Amino acid sequence: MQNRTLGTAGPQVSALGLGCMGMSALYGDVDRAESIATVHAALEAGITLLDTGDFYGMGHNELLINEALRTAPAARREQALTSVKFGALRDPDGGWSGYDGRPAAVRNFAAYSLQRLGTDHIDIYRIARVDPEVPIEETVGAIAELVQAGHVRHIGLSEAGADTIRRAAAVAPISDLQIEYSLISRGIEDEILPVCRELGIGITAYGVLSRGLISGHWSRDRKLAANDFRGMSPRFSGENLERNLALVEALRKVADGKGASVAQTAIAWALAQGPRRAAAIVPLVGARRRDRLAEALGALDVTLDADDLDAIEEAVPAGAAAGARYPESQMGHLDSEKK
Repeated sequence: MQNRTLGTAGPQVSALGLGCMGMSALYGDVDRAESIATVHAALEAGITLLDTGDFYGMGHNELLINEALRTAPAARREQALTSVKFGALRDPDGGWSGYDGRPAAVRNFAAYSLQRLGTDHIDIYRIARVDPEVPIEETVGAIAELVQAGHVRHIGLSEAGADTIRRAAAVAPISDLQIEYSLISRGIEDEILPVCRELGIGITAYGVLSRGLISGHWSRDRKLAANDFRGMSPRFSGENLERNLALVEALRKVADGKGASVAQTAIAWALAQGPRRAAAIVPLVGARRRDRLAEALGALDVTLDADDLDAIEEAVPAGAAAGARYPESQMGHLDSEKK
């Protein structure tokens, strides 16, 4: 396994991280046994970064990671690092009620996460979305106090805009910004990535396969469960889906020429952006099954030269995606999208 250092203030982690959200929520029904087996396979392959959120299944995901780590070989368990997002407010029906970044709430969320994860510290802690009612300085300051107390090792950000990143970094060292970044979600390249590079902040990129859309496995007639949020995603509906899948087929031609799958090529593209654009870019692969994990790991063996990157750019130009990456109601919560 290749390794990366998350910025100048962050830990050394595997070049790929495992995004665990789909093992508990938002992508339809889940298989607990297969999820745990997938975490074990990831650890065995050398993946050290496990990403979760305390609101993924209202604590379910943290408990699942706890079980997976408790039942993993000791050597692998000791190498694992947890990246936890907090702040999202939920209701018993699964609804969303905003975000809470008040210092008292930060400490409260952390206490519950430590208990569910069964650990005495969280490796990277970040608010999932910037709370517009609380200055980021206060939220980050509260996490910094948790660092001083030994409950947290590193401070991260999530979906923060350039100005917010600068303000946060002025309070305490920031290891990484977690944000959506893929071939069809490249809005961060103009302003956010340069700021992160300037400040020595790494990137943990989620959605590198755009929730399966550019994995090469999605089909026009796929039926989604009622509890799969992609059914409400603009990129997965109507004419948008048709246009986006056409981009996938163009990418498939490049992938075939490399002897790689579409998913491997898309992940390899994200990996290749690190040296070019940021202090470090670590893609989070949201594999819920061992076969999908194995495919994603194959991206580490795909080398893209300048000609390959040009061919990918021609197949999937920046801004070519149809539809926003979230429904309009959720886009409003993204500090990274504010102009």
